[in-house]
Amino acid sequence: MRKILLSAVFCCLAVAIAAQNAGTYSNPLDVQFGDPYILRTADGKYYMYGTGAGAHNGFAAYSSNDLINWKREGQVYYGNNRNGWGEHSYWAPEVYERHGKYYLFYSAQWKVNPGKELENFRIGVAVASKPTGPFVDLQNKPVFNPRYPVIDANVLFTEDGKVYLYYSRCCYKHPVESEVAAWARKKGWFSQVEESWVYGIEMKPDFSGVIGEPVLLLRPPVKMSDPQAAWESRSVTSKEVNRRWTEGSCIFKKGDTYYMMYSANYFGGKNYAVGYATSKNPLGPFKKAANNPVLQKNTATGGIVTGTGHNSVTYAPDGKTMLCVYHGRTSKTGDERVVFIDRMKITKDGELMVEGPTTTKQLMPGAR
Repeated sequence: MRKILLSAVFCCLAVAIAAQNAGTYSNPLDVQFGDPYILRTADGKYYMYGTGAGAHNGFAAYSSNDLINWKREGQVYYGNNRNGWGEHSYWAPEVYERHGKYYLFYSAQWKVNPGKELENFRIGVAVASKPTGPFVDLQNKPVFNPRYPVIDANVLFTEDGKVYLYYSRCCYKHPVESEVAAWARKKGWFSQVEESWVYGIEMKPDFSGVIGEPVLLLRPPVKMSDPQAAWESRSVTSKEVNRRWTEGSCIFKKGDTYYMMYSANYFGGKNYAVGYATSKNPLGPFKKAANNPVLQKNTATGGIVTGTGHNSVTYAPDGKTMLCVYHGRTSKTGDERVVFIDRMKITKDGELMVEGPTTTKQLMPGAR
C-alpha cells in the first residue's frame, strides 16, 4: 500500500511539474540562426528561416506549433537550383505566403561580376508549393540591379494591392561625409566612414521586377547633435570599425501608421541594436522614434546578452501578443548567433517597445 501511495504522489508531482512547464520557454532558443524570420501559415503553424544553421549555399528551416519546440526541416533552398543566379553569401531569407504559394526573398553574391567586386550582392526571390520547399528561383537573375550591393530584403503588401520591397544598400564603397566621420578623422582613427542606407521601392505584383526608382528612407545621422547619433554610431565611436549601418529593416502597419524597425552598428559586434521609425505612407518620409534604441545589449545591467539585431515580427499562438524575433549572442554561446523571442507592444500613444532581451523562463501566450 505504501508503494502504491508513493507512486501516486510521484505521479501527481510529475503531472504538476509538466503542467507548470507547459507553454514555457527561455531565451536563447536552441536554434543557431542569424537574421531569423518567422512565417505563420494560415493553419497556425510556424516556420523559421535564417542565415546559417549548417545550410550550404542556401537556407534551412525549422517548424513549430507553439514557438517553443522546434523541428529542423533541413535545407529548403539550394543556390544551385535550375534558375540559381547566386555564387555565395546567402543571407537574410524571408518567406511570404501568397495565393497558395510560398515566396522566399533573400540576398546573395551575384555571379555576373565583371568588375570583380568584393561585394556584389543582389536580391532574389524563389517559389515553392510548401513552406519547406524545395524553393526554386523565379528567374535566373536578381529582382533588379541598382548598380550597388544590396541585402536584407523585406516585403510589404498593402490594402490597395501594391507590393513594396525594402532593402539595405551596403557600406561597401559608400563613404559618406558627416560630423561623425569628421570627428573620427580628426582623432586619426579612420580616414573615411562608410554607411549603409535603407531604401524602398514598389514591386511588380508577380515579383519579376520593380516599378519606378528607389526612395531613400533611413540613413545614419549627419550631425552629432542628432538624438539618434550616439547609439547609431557606436561602432565608429568605440573605434571598432569605420562603418555605420542601417540595415535589417522590418516594416508592418498598425492602425494608420507604418512602423519600420531597423538595426544599426556592426552586425558582428556587441553594439548591434534595434530602433524604429514611423510614417503614414509605405515610402515615407519616416521619422525615427525618440525612445530608440528599443533593443540592445543588457550587459550594463548585469545581463549576458549582446549583439541584438536583425529582427522580424510575429504573433504568439494566442493571436494577439506581438513578438520580436531576433538574433543575439550571450557569454555562453560566444560568437555564435542564436535566436531570441521577446514580447513587444505598441502603446496607446503609438510608442513601440520590446520587452527584452530576456533569458529567464517565461510563458508563451496561447502555447499548447
